[in-house]
Amino acid sequence: MKENLVITISRQYGAGGRELAGILAEKLGIKLYDRQLVHLAAAKLGIHDLSEDELLEMENTVKPLSMSFIPFHSFGTHMGESSQGMFMSESAVIRKIAEDGSCIFLGRCADYALRNNDNHFDIFVCADDEFREKRGQTIYEGKSLKELNRENEKRARYYNYYTGRTWGDGANYDLVVNTSKGASLEEVADGIIAYINKVKA
Repeated sequence: MKENLVITISRQYGAGGRELAGILAEKLGIKLYDRQLVHLAAAKLGIHDLSEDELLEMENTVKPLSMSFIPFHSFGTHMGESSQGMFMSESAVIRKIAEDGSCIFLGRCADYALRNNDNHFDIFVCADDEFREKRGQTIYEGKSLKELNRENEKRARYYNYYTGRTWGDGANYDLVVNTSKGASLEEVADGIIAYINKVKA
């Protein structure tokens, strides 16, 4: 392909979105970016001495019903950094990577970060409760449906807060994929690629 192919994938926890992103990246021969974006964003902010867990906490802490950004007092010399700064930095990193070459972004509000870029496909991956509950037990270290839903609530709160959009609203995506309808993730990936090729043609 002459122009960059950029895919963003948002997903319900337990729906297989991470695995699907990996399959797509392999089939298309392009890079997949997820949590490494946190470290790139932190480096852009000049933060080098926090663990990945600390960085994720710093980035993802958004209190329910809160309309003020949260200062991270527990991070010592980094008291001036906030989740707002982390979000802006990560969005800038996403835009730069998208300019540099074809890739897939998993989560990280990448669809919103690239909203002014023409050449990207935004996908939301969902599944019914029974499917997610089964995967929670077999793939996600025995997590219950309640635990999976709690993570979804956290993702929705973060996305809604920073983007002003509604997480999972089909109007925000080019394609909504339900992985619990019988097709394998390999088949779903092939369907997504066929869709993208049709739209690009």
